Amino acid sequence: MTDFTMQKDAEGIATITWDCAGKSMNVLNTEALIHLDSLIDDALADDAVKGIVITSAKKDFAGGMDLNVLAKMREDAGDEPERGLFEGIMQMHAALRKIERAGMDPKTLKGGKPIAAALPGTAVGIGLELPLATHRIFAANNPKAKIGLPEIMVGIFPGAGGTTRLVRKLGAMGASPYLLEGKLLDPAKAKSAGIIDEVVDDPVAAARGWVLAAKDADIVKPWDAKGYKMPGGTPYSAGGFPTFVGASAMVNGKTQGAFPAAKALLSAVYEGALVPFDTALKIEARWFVNVLMNPSSAAMIRSLFLNKEALEKGAVRPEGVSDQRVKKLGVLGAGMMGAGIALVSAQAGIEVVLIDATQESADKGKAYTEAYLDGGIKRGKVTADKKEAMLGLITATTDYDALKGCDLIIEAVFEDMKIKAEVTKKAEAVIPADCIYASNTSTLPISELAKASARPEQFIGIHFFSPVEKMLLVEIIKGEATGPVAVAKALDYVRQIRKTPIVVNDARFFYANRCIIPYINEGMRMVKEGVAPALIDNAARMLGFPVGPLQLVDETSIDLGAKIARATKAAMGNAYPDGEVDEIIFWMEGQGRMGRKAKAGFFTYDAAGKRQGYWEGLADKYPQLEDQPSLIEVQHRLMFAQVLEAVRALEEGVLEDIREGDVGAILGWGFAPWSGGPFSWLDIIGTPYAAERCDQLEATYGARFACPALLREMADKGQSFYGRFGVDKKAA
Repeated sequence: MTDFTMQKDAEGIATITWDCAGKSMNVLNTEALIHLDSLIDDALADDAVKGIVITSAKKDFAGGMDLNVLAKMREDAGDEPERGLFEGIMQMHAALRKIERAGMDPKTLKGGKPIAAALPGTAVGIGLELPLATHRIFAANNPKAKIGLPEIMVGIFPGAGGTTRLVRKLGAMGASPYLLEGKLLDPAKAKSAGIIDEVVDDPVAAARGWVLAAKDADIVKPWDAKGYKMPGGTPYSAGGFPTFVGASAMVNGKTQGAFPAAKALLSAVYEGALVPFDTALKIEARWFVNVLMNPSSAAMIRSLFLNKEALEKGAVRPEGVSDQRVKKLGVLGAGMMGAGIALVSAQAGIEVVLIDATQESADKGKAYTEAYLDGGIKRGKVTADKKEAMLGLITATTDYDALKGCDLIIEAVFEDMKIKAEVTKKAEAVIPADCIYASNTSTLPISELAKASARPEQFIGIHFFSPVEKMLLVEIIKGEATGPVAVAKALDYVRQIRKTPIVVNDARFFYANRCIIPYINEGMRMVKEGVAPALIDNAARMLGFPVGPLQLVDETSIDLGAKIARATKAAMGNAYPDGEVDEIIFWMEGQGRMGRKAKAGFFTYDAAGKRQGYWEGLADKYPQLEDQPSLIEVQHRLMFAQVLEAVRALEEGVLEDIREGDVGAILGWGFAPWSGGPFSWLDIIGTPYAAERCDQLEATYGARFACPALLREMADKGQSFYGRFGVDKKAA
């Protein structure tokens, strides 16, 4: 069965319908593109056809390109992958350009056939690039539909003409939010922005009417017409020059040069604006190939698209366990985390019982959802009816009897073993025998917490990141006795609330915090050595981290760091490795500099809590070196501190799937997204070099950089992590 079919009617309209068999969303592949091209040829050559409407048989139009097509282009090209990619992309440009020109005379621009796109719903990626090549875009009045070009979010940019067409349609400044930020809009806003042309109740009918009435002038794109001038101006025009200078500064300010796709996109826009349209398409194609040949793009696509999607669809879900979607959830503890969990659960339509020690505290936790929804009403994102319905799903109480009928409990009380044990026993006294019990702990071992439970096989960890409503990752932790039903329940719940899960085995700090803490600690170690704080934080930001380690300490609070340090030292005894770091954190605590919440930490703050610069007292206590280390040296210390911990987690069986290690790192703490995650980064630099660099860092800075046995073995064999532990392979 073909993805595209065509029907010609008595009125002279050829309707081409896109319908990928067996898929909920249309995606484009090479064979489908070739077939679409042949259908366009047929319609243009048929004198009985007056015009063409391209639409979808599904509720949405299309979700993008089948990314495996790009990989196949590269593989099929053999020793010349760049040539293979370029020729494949230019083939796509030719097909879309044929739609755009529609058989018109190239000199007179007359005699073409009108072609319209009718979008029933979402149209993103190639699903918008194809309509942009048509002469008029009609979208259904569907507020839930999304329209845009989100490619930059997975490490590439629109390479099927979307970049060139959108810039020529809106100007560089107007197109920048949709190209550089991947911003998606509903149809009404997409029309206001000038991306699409009409929003109607019946887009196919409207498109047919327009096609039958269209004149020659209606189908000539502005950039093909004589005298066309780009909105806002070209790079060397008086109006355009400051735009392009500002765009360059903005891209470098936001990405710090760490994301190759953004720089390539800007280059394609800048160079393309200086030449005729068809030459601009070639420039776009060459820069697109440049990005595809960069290992960063392959790593980002794999982690942020393929792996993330696989995990969300249940790639690591236990087999043979029936559907475990949550019907009624109990949340113990109505503080910031509990309130956030209640909010996202109610958003998913789940009935929630929110319990705290006092009614005032429970009500305050529910009020968090009310305040969030009030903000949504002000922004036009939430209706009063939706607010009332969501608040109606949350019962705030002190009565544990309200937990009767719950099929999942999430405990989110203080990080104290005794308190957690008490609420576990109180909850288990009333919940059904088959109810799954989860702890939202960030540091305490799940196997130890499960000792307070009468049903340890039904006890699991569900670790949310703060703020719950914004963070995309949820870490699920299996205790020693945790059974498959509990794992399936946790995974199905995380899917219900539209977040991405990773499943790890129980160990101190689990996976995410295990890797974050060495990142923070390495930053503080460098402060003690005399490395400039600005160099430390900026080195991290230039790697693509959202914040540097010192700023992160301030954001999460210094007293929390001190509390974790004391607890870890008590648990590990003589094996505790971070005494040098404690000296700094305890000294800061003693100075009353608890971080941003206290408006005093590694940074100074104004009365409104805005950072003013690094605290001068830091340099008085730890004088800065006259000769500062190189940027690369600082960056390698920050990177290896984390990736070696990720390797050890895999080596020890805490991680069972490297996909979870990569996706979890990016979504959990913002690990250098351009790299694809810790394991992808090691594959990019190569395990032999990684092992060699470990030896150098260990010799200079100590045993924390010692090369793990697994990495050493892989280096000796010349192996990569995805080559050894890729899909369908388990950690050895």
